[in-house]
Amino acid sequence: MDKKNQRPEFHGSDLEKIAAYYHIPASEIPGIIKFGANVNPLGLSESVKNDLAGHLDIISSYPDRNYTSLKKTIGEYCHISPEHIVVGNGSTELISLLISQRQAKKALVVGPTYSEYERELALTGGTITEYNLKEDLNFQLDLEDFFASMAEDVDLLILCNPNNPTSSAIKNRDMKHILNFCNERNIFVMIDETYVEFAPDIAEITAISLTDEFDNVMVIRGVSKFYAAPGLRFGYGITSNHDFLEALLIHQNPWSLNSVAAYAGERMFKDNTYQQTTRQLICSERDRMYTAIQNMPSFKAYKPYANFILVRILKENLTSFDIFEAAIKERMMIRDCSSFKSLDGEYIRFCIMNPEDNTHLLKLLEQF
Repeated sequence: MDKKNQRPEFHGSDLEKIAAYYHIPASEIPGIIKFGANVNPLGLSESVKNDLAGHLDIISSYPDRNYTSLKKTIGEYCHISPEHIVVGNGSTELISLLISQRQAKKALVVGPTYSEYERELALTGGTITEYNLKEDLNFQLDLEDFFASMAEDVDLLILCNPNNPTSSAIKNRDMKHILNFCNERNIFVMIDETYVEFAPDIAEITAISLTDEFDNVMVIRGVSKFYAAPGLRFGYGITSNHDFLEALLIHQNPWSLNSVAAYAGERMFKDNTYQQTTRQLICSERDRMYTAIQNMPSFKAYKPYANFILVRILKENLTSFDIFEAAIKERMMIRDCSSFKSLDGEYIRFCIMNPEDNTHLLKLLEQF
């Protein structure tokens, strides 16, 4: 049997499963540093937390069915018309709605990437194909090769930008070429921007500004990672394709987003202090960690645009699982990337945490 296939498979939220496997006492589980979850280490904004705590009576009322005030706030945050916005029960619901309503006969997914896209596509009965980013190009997309290799019958393209797990990104100018190419061939494009707010320059990466020009695209975001609120289940999508937007709303359950999420969402997008503090922390620590790993001969780090770094192991006979185990014994949970489809080789991924935790991880990696 392949050595990779003998390893236990853990994901970013598998703390209890990991603790059971390594016989870690329940009392120690909260102390494990979650480098595998890609969530903002600052946690939920204190001002949002306090505001929310004082307004929990909103649970006794239905949210506005049209989410008018929330969409206005998102519009201001994203510099886009509120009429182009749909909100939902996490980005997962919107991804599912988009895929089910497009009814793609042949979808193309740029990988290696998040496995949930393929799961949703499989439910629609369409054919799924992949275009894999190349390691020798540092997982940066080669537009010429990408366009040349795209089959004629592709009708849905799915991109994660910045991409998970590679942390690579397609810049706005190249995304415009992609949307134009796809528009000419009647291909709809879904862009998952879960991590875009962590990018060194958001405007350089986000495709939201292109949604006014192209109606063959929907950009999907959420608050799970940047705003450290995965339990809130709040996502939003942006498209100027009003026919498609209406179709989504028809098939979406009413009041899909609860009152608490709608209220908290408005406060999050207006919390400039939290946004700036987060970006200062992530940008400075990401640069520090990336530079440090570049100086370690056992590893190769790829230029990161998200709040995590993908690292290839160059040292012979050292596996990603070896490092995962060494880290968990130090009560740090990183991501062993052996389960990512089409990611050949030995890779680990870890997100940016608080400076002292990052230093602890770097010291561990230096031992190898």
